[in-house]
Amino acid sequence: MYPLLLKAPLKDYLWGGRRLIDEFQFETESEKAAEAWMLSCHKDGDSIVRNGKYAGLTLKETLDLLGKEALGKKAADFTYFPILIKLIDAKDRLSVQVHPNDEYALANEGEYGKTEMWYVVDCDEGAKLIYGFNQDISQGEFLERINSNNLSPVCNYVPVKKGDVFFIEAGTMHAIGKGILIAEVQQNSNTTYRVSDYGRLGADGKPRQLHIKQAVEVTKTSRPTKPYGAVGDVTLYPFGTVRELAACEYFHTELINLDGNVGIYDDESFISLLILNGEITLSYTGGMLKLKKGDSVFLPAGLKSRLIGTAEILYTHM
Repeated sequence: MYPLLLKAPLKDYLWGGRRLIDEFQFETESEKAAEAWMLSCHKDGDSIVRNGKYAGLTLKETLDLLGKEALGKKAADFTYFPILIKLIDAKDRLSVQVHPNDEYALANEGEYGKTEMWYVVDCDEGAKLIYGFNQDISQGEFLERINSNNLSPVCNYVPVKKGDVFFIEAGTMHAIGKGILIAEVQQNSNTTYRVSDYGRLGADGKPRQLHIKQAVEVTKTSRPTKPYGAVGDVTLYPFGTVRELAACEYFHTELINLDGNVGIYDDESFISLLILNGEITLSYTGGMLKLKKGDSVFLPAGLKSRLIGTAEILYTHM
């Protein structure tokens, strides 16, 4: 087994911009790129292996060949690959939306629910997002406010800055605001229920579909309790710093600010590395990879490797 360098499928949703193209050098024939699915085994967009023996295969095809050993025992309880990692360029604001939990999604959508974590890679001055409600309301009031187009007064609008973190549990209403670049780690699901889309028209010239019944059924109408913003313990090491971003039953994510070299190894879980800035060399038995901003690598469980260089790295495992 060896590190799998991945090519991300791109999504050109109407609210996307050009930062993924101009700054991260992703190639697309579209004028814009809203999302890059940096680590994905989802049917709506599967990563492609770029290097070595499995080059040209999808990540799912490759993992089917490698077997469960490559995932590690922590992923053994999941019926399919457990996480999906994205870069999201919100040139315009996203819809107000919510994701269901596992029980609801498996019963109604045939896939897991979606708990996710956002790391603000960059943002415009004055950017803000919606993170839940600013007060506790009833399910009935939630429905009434949706139907009367009066949801905004109870939305929790949060000003954001580079480096902020938000943990979005399934059932939490949310919306990424205009001018925000986000790295998102989430469950492997693409189920989204739109609560409001500001009356925007889709590519077909019609208003985009809302999912009010489902949204009312799954949304937690109390204020969020998870800390957000400049959160996460930072630990200093000889090679740099490690900041804890999220830890839950679905994924663990840290931010490594590397300035030197460090060995990495996990015999119980695969590791995902997403280079947010800088350049590094990843060395392993049998070879090495030169990695730059925008590169995504899947490390099979039990593979020993070493990172050398100066970079900001999103490090995710089970």
